[in-house]
Amino acid sequence: MSNWHDDFTPEPSSYWRRYVVGDAALELTGTTARLVTIDTTARRYSDAQLDDYRVGNRRPLLWRPPLRLYVRARFSHPDGELRGTAGFGFWNYPLALVERRLPRLPKAIWFFYGSSPANIQLDLNTPGYGWKAATIDTQRPQALALLPLAPPAILLMQSRRLYQRIWPFIQRAVGVREASVAPAMTDWHDYAIAWGLDEAHFSVDGSPVLAYAPAPHGPLCFVIWLDNQYLIVTPRGKFGWGLLAAPGRQWLEVNRLVIETGPTYEAKP
Repeated sequence: MSNWHDDFTPEPSSYWRRYVVGDAALELTGTTARLVTIDTTARRYSDAQLDDYRVGNRRPLLWRPPLRLYVRARFSHPDGELRGTAGFGFWNYPLALVERRLPRLPKAIWFFYGSSPANIQLDLNTPGYGWKAATIDTQRPQALALLPLAPPAILLMQSRRLYQRIWPFIQRAVGVREASVAPAMTDWHDYAIAWGLDEAHFSVDGSPVLAYAPAPHGPLCFVIWLDNQYLIVTPRGKFGWGLLAAPGRQWLEVNRLVIETGPTYEAKP
């Protein structure tokens, strides 16, 4: 796959797979695409999504580093008021319910939002909720080597003191780095990810928000979405999943998306 550009004029390219379920919609303004949820309830899953996972005869996972991603986007609600999860970037689609295959261990490099009661606290120094830049690669050899030790590690980390000593080692092994994104989600911003062979760098409007993060290995697919779910996954063994009610309209709006590949796009801070 080579460079890709979409300005959503007059509508998203046929390149994208459109996935809209439940109380969700894809709204086109002629210059933007809005991924919308409308009066969602906790009784059914709602998701508006564009991705390039298994479209036509293409391979399901297309993208490898080095590359750079640029997305110009804004949200309807600020951090803490938007309900559900949302974001954009690259992942390996760990669960594909429409396919008969086993789940994959997750890999991702993206801007990710999760609202309360979500708690995916995989970075010791970053909250498990909110709007953030994040990387993870649980398929790294050092991560796979730790799998047999997961049960006793969870037991040991019930002690906060041991958690603070043990988890940083595991966090490095699974390639997790995160940082909260401060600029207001409701304003238009230019989000960028430089995904290199070894390092990744995130910026908003040209200002760094996360630098020198461990880069996941490809291949991954691109995804941009807004849904009404929440997830709880913590190193200390708390797990949960559920759906959220969100009265009214929520949306993630995008009007420019560029993916540039090749050695000239090796990651730089």
